[in-house]
Amino acid sequence: MHILNPLKGFTTRIVHSDRQEAIEHGSLQKPVHATVAYGYGDARDLAAVFQGKQQGFTYGRQVNPTVDALQNKITRMEEGIATVCFGTGMAAIGTMLFALLRRGDHFVSSSFLFGNTNSLFNSFGTQGIDVSFVDATAVGAVRAAIRPETKLIFVETIANPVTQVAALEEIGALAREKGLVYVVDNTMTSPWLFLPKSVGASLIINSLTKYIGGHGNALGGAVTETGLFDWRSFGNLYDIYKQGDAQKWAIQQIRKKGLRDFGAALAPEAAHHIAVGAETLALRMERQCANAQALAEFLEAQSWVNKVYYPGLKSHPQHARADRLFRHPGALFSFELSYDVDLWGYLNSLRVVIKSSNLGDNRTLAIPVAHTIYHEMGAERRASMGIDDSLIRISVGIEEADDLIEDFAGAYATLRRS
Repeated sequence: MHILNPLKGFTTRIVHSDRQEAIEHGSLQKPVHATVAYGYGDARDLAAVFQGKQQGFTYGRQVNPTVDALQNKITRMEEGIATVCFGTGMAAIGTMLFALLRRGDHFVSSSFLFGNTNSLFNSFGTQGIDVSFVDATAVGAVRAAIRPETKLIFVETIANPVTQVAALEEIGALAREKGLVYVVDNTMTSPWLFLPKSVGASLIINSLTKYIGGHGNALGGAVTETGLFDWRSFGNLYDIYKQGDAQKWAIQQIRKKGLRDFGAALAPEAAHHIAVGAETLALRMERQCANAQALAEFLEAQSWVNKVYYPGLKSHPQHARADRLFRHPGALFSFELSYDVDLWGYLNSLRVVIKSSNLGDNRTLAIPVAHTIYHEMGAERRASMGIDDSLIRISVGIEEADDLIEDFAGAYATLRRS
């Protein structure tokens, strides 16, 4: 085994992450271990592994060497102490809440949420775990929503799709003051643009499907423990999981109680795709963020665009906050067409940009938000989130910026000619 010491740079750490552990046959990457079960010569060793007394692998629903290597990579990216991976980002969020909260508990969430996350949180409400949705761009709104039964606060770094930037530092200080778990979804920024640990996050969520995987070829999600929260003060942990380092009690319960019971396991083939994609995260995001800035500035200057929502623009209400916190303001933005521009005609006139739902892909993707991913939410809830019927969300890829600008301009020109 060849240990590189020290691994200082972000990309150096990720590219050589697998080589920090022993790899079979000198492989440069952890291979795909397509197995569900693991055999032991001595049954006592099998029992010791199940009881957590010995290192090893038990069953594919919870552990796999390929997935384990990816977990180590995500932990290094986020500068955390442990990570658990799941089959999707939604599975990561849902399993985390299932493992840590109980009937009668309450949590506070940003109201500016990914649509599926909003739906999931409302579903928890029907099961006796209450949630308060607040404007997380202002810490006062979060403070006002805290109750005696509140256990955690959940925010996204940059909201999807209208790009509100949460008061991440102030909420982190509030969570420390109140002794609450602080969960930060880092999907929209990724560990390259922002480290939630820097604002006191207890747990970090990443949808690995998006920027970390980057190629639109694998689903995955992750929960990372930062080591900043004192889990000895958290009453919802079962005694059986309070073994060893107290900093890892919660992540152990998330793995053993949550992942095992729900079975939302990440497949080894998907883990391998994501791990390889993650090696170029910094390179891809540098290009994507530069493209997003150029496109947002171009669209903001057009008479046929009502408004552009991108934290990199000085017109954005949280521009200064984004500039202070993030390496770059992200690779996703949204814009509203003027009401005299046909939404469907404009989208169908795009030739380079793909009409698609995903984000974080190498390819630039566009979607009419109110009519698709936020349709089920209803008009009233969409209005409260600032989602207009003319809103188009753009996930910016790695194409040449000039080609993208020409495509957006050309789509409008095509409409004018028709």
